[in-house]
Amino acid sequence: MKSALPLVLALGFATAFHAEAAVEGAEGALQTAVNEVLAVTRNSKGGRAMADQLQPILLRHVCFESMTRRAVGPGWRQFTPQQQAEATKLFTKLIIRSYSEKFTPGQQPEIKYLKASSQGAGKAEVPTNALYKGSRYNITYRLENRGQWLITDILAEGVSLVANYRAQFDVLVKKGGAVAVLDSLKQSVSRT
Repeated sequence: MKSALPLVLALGFATAFHAEAAVEGAEGALQTAVNEVLAVTRNSKGGRAMADQLQPILLRHVCFESMTRRAVGPGWRQFTPQQQAEATKLFTKLIIRSYSEKFTPGQQPEIKYLKASSQGAGKAEVPTNALYKGSRYNITYRLENRGQWLITDILAEGVSLVANYRAQFDVLVKKGGAVAVLDSLKQSVSRT
């Protein structure tokens, strides 16, 4: 039994080291994404133009398919593949436009990255503190490694973006299924 102890300890340290290295990869991916977004917001005039400039960046760093599926919840199985694709497209557009409206051109937040944590194999959370326009915000990013680290949820002051939409979509799925969700998304996108 004594001879197995060094092997067990070595495996434990190797696993801890691997998890820490993975979490650092998530932190690096998030910082890259945030820096790319801030470069756009620094030079943008705002409005729809900013959303259009942010779209390719966010499409590279956010897994909108996963966000949409999780936001719809169990009702996602009722959607046809075409409805799933349309819901993802509309939800992506809604999130990008809503996200871009949060920025005032020329004003940059000060962001402090806090210690990331592993949330299981291939999953990490990276908490941040942001100072923007005199207010401080706690924002946690959830990321998953899908060949590269992608953002799959954002928690602002502890409130999950995905869970917030899920509460809305659950009601719609119960009332009218996929058609009700798609109609709601179309209306929301037309207003942004």
